[in-house]
Amino acid sequence: MDTVLFVNKKPGMTSFDVCRELRKVFGTKSIGHCGTLDPMAEGVMIVLIGKATKINQFIVGHDKEYIAGVEYGYMTDTLDKEGKIVKTCALRPISKDTIIEALKYFEKTYYQLPPMTSAIKVNGKKLYEYQRQGIEVTIPQREVTIYNNELIDADEHGFTFKTHVSSGTYVRSLVRDIMEYLDIYGSLTSLKRTEVQGVSIDECDELDDIKKGKYRTHDILEVLKMSYPVYEYPNIADIKNGKRIRIDSEHDRLVITGHGKVLAVYEKVGDSTYRCVRGLF
Repeated sequence: MDTVLFVNKKPGMTSFDVCRELRKVFGTKSIGHCGTLDPMAEGVMIVLIGKATKINQFIVGHDKEYIAGVEYGYMTDTLDKEGKIVKTCALRPISKDTIIEALKYFEKTYYQLPPMTSAIKVNGKKLYEYQRQGIEVTIPQREVTIYNNELIDADEHGFTFKTHVSSGTYVRSLVRDIMEYLDIYGSLTSLKRTEVQGVSIDECDELDDIKKGKYRTHDILEVLKMSYPVYEYPNIADIKNGKRIRIDSEHDRLVITGHGKVLAVYEKVGDSTYRCVRGLF
């Protein structure tokens, strides 16, 4: 089975847990996913099965949309409700207008400090491994872009907002930064990924339904077309042999097909010259 599933991950499971369950369902070890969701988080997971695992590199690194819940009064070592509380403060009234002002302030490109619970590597070791060992380390900042923030609801205890961000953005870090702007401690209490690479949560199937045989499949070409233009090339042998080809196109990357079947992803290396990045046949 060489296909793609859009799965709505539920809270309490790791992304690996989802893949492990699907390996049992489909009887194959060749299953992967694009974009890890923390156990606390829920929402869109793109799962690749069989030969579809070959396209992973072409569908990661896309913008994402989330709905996040925030609670006032405390900060944890993980920046979310599941961590150890390290700082507290008294609650005070914060108007919706003030929250909106803070959200709008962070609609920008800036250098964000990732959480210590992340899998970012420093000197060949993941940050969360340093945290578990109690070792202090300088965390490298990452350039991220927050395209849009929208307040959904707010009360005296916290607020909920929708955010559209670039790949590599940590929403818990964004929440920390917004809290600093508001001059109050707060932590992430819920996180739902509602869209990634044009795939919305409404298009996703529940894991329990998939186990019952109720699911929608998406072929490799369908998924790649969400990000790249498609070019039908007449000489399939050239593509299968990984030859460089000449195509009159302005696009940096193309999905090459032959007789309607996806063959490879090619990228431009010169004027009208393209080389094979990955064969998909």
